[in-house]
Amino acid sequence: MIIEQYGWNENWQVKWNGIIHNQERAHNKRVPGRITGDFGSKYRVMTDAGETWGELSGKLRHSVTDSGELPAIGDWVTLAMQDGGEHAVIHGLLPRQSVISRKVAGNTQAEQIVASNVDTLFLVSALNDDFNVRRMERYLIMAWNSGASPVILLTKADLCPDADTRIAEMERAAPGVPVHAVSALLGDGREELLPYIRSGQTVALTGSSGCGKSTMVNWLSGQTLQLTQDVREGDSRGRHTTTHREMFVLPEGGIIVDTPGMRELQLWEDEGGLDLAFGDISSLAAECRYSDCSHEREEGCAVLAAVFSGQLEEKRLMNYRKTQKELRFQSSKEQRQKRKAVASAGKTSTPRPRKTSWERQLEEY
Repeated sequence: MIIEQYGWNENWQVKWNGIIHNQERAHNKRVPGRITGDFGSKYRVMTDAGETWGELSGKLRHSVTDSGELPAIGDWVTLAMQDGGEHAVIHGLLPRQSVISRKVAGNTQAEQIVASNVDTLFLVSALNDDFNVRRMERYLIMAWNSGASPVILLTKADLCPDADTRIAEMERAAPGVPVHAVSALLGDGREELLPYIRSGQTVALTGSSGCGKSTMVNWLSGQTLQLTQDVREGDSRGRHTTTHREMFVLPEGGIIVDTPGMRELQLWEDEGGLDLAFGDISSLAAECRYSDCSHEREEGCAVLAAVFSGQLEEKRLMNYRKTQKELRFQSSKEQRQKRKAVASAGKTSTPRPRKTSWERQLEEY
């Protein structure tokens, strides 16, 4: 089966059987497919009969109330084939096993799905001026919230004379997370990544522009699948070479998803990722005198004591506080928006009946 090469297995078959069983008999002609390319209004979808182009059905398009409910790269969907398989209509999504998401850029309160149904998330940072531990802490929160397993890839190791120092710095900031330094130019480190790209396993790449994601796709695949550009010499910043999300099958049988570079990462919500990304602070916090300790000036704060003793880096604590406040603020905005939407829906669905003249006269009396 072609779709087995894209990750279809017994677990997905069980989910599919449950969906088909609950649908009308007329819907039994629908087939499963995986979204391998996200181009906005259209999707490239892989089915067992081969690749096709898919669009949302009118019912699905109008029933979606949240951007996070729209199909995304990596989703398994239910399809109705048309024109002999040249086109397909997407009628629904199979329940996701992992969702990598962030808040859309700007002031809009909406979720953007980076990729779904990913087993391992490669968090990519180059060992040049792109190297930034504080930024990686934010990526780790996104990764832990997603349900995928995070792995940090430090690319362009050939350009860094003190790679060992930076690797150690990243390992301290990401306790328990595998960190690999690789060089596509020299061919170093590929063997370390083979366990993550086994047959049927899906990995996704995310990171800032110019960190080497597309180069990693080409290197791991052994062919030029993605265009690449050199970074600017002045600040090592990259350009948006990848403009859409796309999925490829690797020689070892793994599936890899390339995504556009992020200029900024605005976190969407916290599902425990903050405590996992800052596991050392969470462990210290359990020893604080007060259960609601803010780790700012309270007596008996184990976190502050660790900073004073040098056990915990002050910059890490400051980033923890900043991110914690950001997530709380984001959560409050989400709750306000939901309440507003519910109130608006209530006014629309149950309009207040107009009073008769007799009722108005009675009230005045």
